[in-house]
Amino acid sequence: MRILFHHRIASRDGQAVHIEEMIAALRRQGHETILVGPASFGATKFGGSSRVVDLIKRSIPGAVYESLELAYNIKAFLRLSAAMRRHRPDVIYERFSLFLFAGLWMRRLSGLPLLLEVNAPLYQERARNDGLRLHRLGRWAQTRLWNRADHVLPVTGVLAGMVAATGVAPARITVIPNGIDPDRFSAIPDTAAARQALGMPSRMVIGFTGFIRGWNAVHRLIDFVALHHASFDLHILVVGDGPARQSLQDHARTRGVADRLTIAGIVARDDVARHIAAFDIAVLPGLTPYSSPLKLFEYLQLGRAIVAPDTENIREILTDDQDALLFDANSDGSLEETLLRLCRDAALRTRLGEAARQTITTKSLTWDRNAERVAAIAQAAIARVRRDRSAAPADTPNPVDAVGKQLL
Repeated sequence: MRILFHHRIASRDGQAVHIEEMIAALRRQGHETILVGPASFGATKFGGSSRVVDLIKRSIPGAVYESLELAYNIKAFLRLSAAMRRHRPDVIYERFSLFLFAGLWMRRLSGLPLLLEVNAPLYQERARNDGLRLHRLGRWAQTRLWNRADHVLPVTGVLAGMVAATGVAPARITVIPNGIDPDRFSAIPDTAAARQALGMPSRMVIGFTGFIRGWNAVHRLIDFVALHHASFDLHILVVGDGPARQSLQDHARTRGVADRLTIAGIVARDDVARHIAAFDIAVLPGLTPYSSPLKLFEYLQLGRAIVAPDTENIREILTDDQDALLFDANSDGSLEETLLRLCRDAALRTRLGEAARQTITTKSLTWDRNAERVAAIAQAAIARVRRDRSAAPADTPNPVDAVGKQLL
């Protein structure tokens, strides 16, 4: 099967990891997968973003930038058209981006089925976080794209509910969570060796990976260490970078534990696991309620004792007191009480870590399994399109002739 994998991602972050892992898994299964997207995607280093896009976004009014996003569809459609002529794919797989209609246009023009991967409700997310200006258009665009795709692939059940609420039939929605490639973690050192390689002190390490934002609530880990480091000789290892880095360092100095905080910054993908291996306790102190955090699957595969919020999207993967400890994100002190319980109980940390690794196997939380499910959905969609074509009357217009003003 030939799969045209379309996206509009210019940054090299968790989004890029998802794209690259899914494509690699599809190719391992023998599917020819053609990546179509911005040229800057391949040229940007991991952890970076397109300087041109960043400059434009900072320099012009938000409404103008969003208008440029709409105009980008012309370039994206031409790029897709060239790939269609060259590769003659069987299906289009697209990562959902707000205002990106090129895949939908190509679906209408070519008659090929469109699978839409949805990682976030981008209208709501952008309206809340970056001041979306074209609200009515953004809401309409999201609803239109979700409803016009042949099949929608949200990463959590929570997000699937949001998709269904816009009118998409449940039969056209399949949850495909993030996953892991176990082979990438086959030669990871044990905790002691990982700490030695990193030059880390022999302390109990509480760890976090990801982009450091205020809502990650990593500052709460600093407060916890300030209160309890004398009892447990604690250290915090943050693997990542972001706008809240300086405030974390300042907070650690204020609390008198600057020497117990290590921020590794952005590290190469293959080095992330070596850092996580140094954790005794792996924490998700805060997250969006519909996400499928990539770090969670890394924590599981590496057998860390996990602390995470007791939210619906997390419960889709984790079970409290079985493969993790879940805390009440709405209760003051719940995170800290949970951390304290783990600090006091080495046997509990070991039990949870062993069960965490087993969860990957029992729930098939791998990229290869995800690719199998996507391929099966794609094949069913292709078969459905072919049946519809064979059943159509002989005088049914060609899709190319019928497209006209119906592209949207």
